[in-house]
Amino acid sequence: MKDDPKHHGPFRDAHQDIETADSIPDTPQTRAPAYRLAFDDPDFLCREELRPVRLQLELLKPQLILDERGVESTVVMFGGARIPSPATRDTARTQTLNELADYYEEARKFAYAITEKSLESYGREDVIVTGGGPGVMEAGNLGAQEAGGQSIGLSIVLPHEQAPNAYVTPDLCFNFHYFAIRKMHFLMRAKAISVFPGGFGTLDELFEALTLIQTGRMEQIPILLFGTKFWKEIINWDALADAGTISAEDLQLFRFVDTAEDAVEIIETWEPLPPRDALPGR
Repeated sequence: MKDDPKHHGPFRDAHQDIETADSIPDTPQTRAPAYRLAFDDPDFLCREELRPVRLQLELLKPQLILDERGVESTVVMFGGARIPSPATRDTARTQTLNELADYYEEARKFAYAITEKSLESYGREDVIVTGGGPGVMEAGNLGAQEAGGQSIGLSIVLPHEQAPNAYVTPDLCFNFHYFAIRKMHFLMRAKAISVFPGGFGTLDELFEALTLIQTGRMEQIPILLFGTKFWKEIINWDALADAGTISAEDLQLFRFVDTAEDAVEIIETWEPLPPRDALPGR
C-alpha cells in the first residue's frame, strides 16, 4: 500500500519519487549506483555501516503491521521443526521423534482452544504466534486456522531456506534476518509461552525467556513445558538448584504439562509469584 500523502503534509509521496526516478532517460549518470534514491537502493541498505538502520527497520515493520491489525497480546508457541505430525510419524528418523508426534496434536489442540478465546476479543488478544515453520510451529498455525482465527508466523532466513507453513495468516507472516529482533517480537506482546519438545533453537528461546523473567527484565507470565518426560530427561532441573547456580524458587517460573486442556487451565488460573524480596529467606 502506498504512503498516503495526507500523512506527510505538503511533502511529496516517496512512492511517486521512486516512479519518477525509474522513468527518466537512461544515461550513464542515471545508471550509476550513486544516483539511486538511498531508500530504494538495496546495495546501499545492505552495507555494513547500515546495520543499525536494518535492525531498526526489522523491529519497526512487524510492530507497525501488528499495531495496524490491532493485535494487543499473543500466546507464544515454541517447539521443534522436526516433530512429525501423526500422519507422518512412521517416517520419523528416530523412535523418540515418532513418540513425540503426539505433541503435534496437542499443539494443534492448544492453538485451537487459545484461538477460540482470542475470537472473543475479535482477534486482538491471545493471538497464536509461532516461528512459522514445520513441526510444532505448523501445528500451532493449523489449530488457529481451524478455529477460524488469525495467527502470526515469525520466520527467519536460514542457509537452507524453507517456506513458511501454509497455515500462517498471510498478512501476519513475517521474515527476519536478525535472530535478536525476532526474539523481541516473540516476547513483546507475550501473555503466555508454551514450549514443546525441540532442539537447540527451542532451548535457546526457552532459556532466553526464563532469564529475562528471572532477572526481572520481563514481567512474569505463564511458561508451560509440554512433555514432562522429555523435559525432565534432557535437563536436570533439580541439579541446577542443588548446585546453587539457580535458586530453588526459580523452578517455580515454569510448569510441566502434557495436554492442551491442562495448559489452558493453568493460563486461565495463573497468578504470578510474589516479588523476590518478599519470598521467605530473602
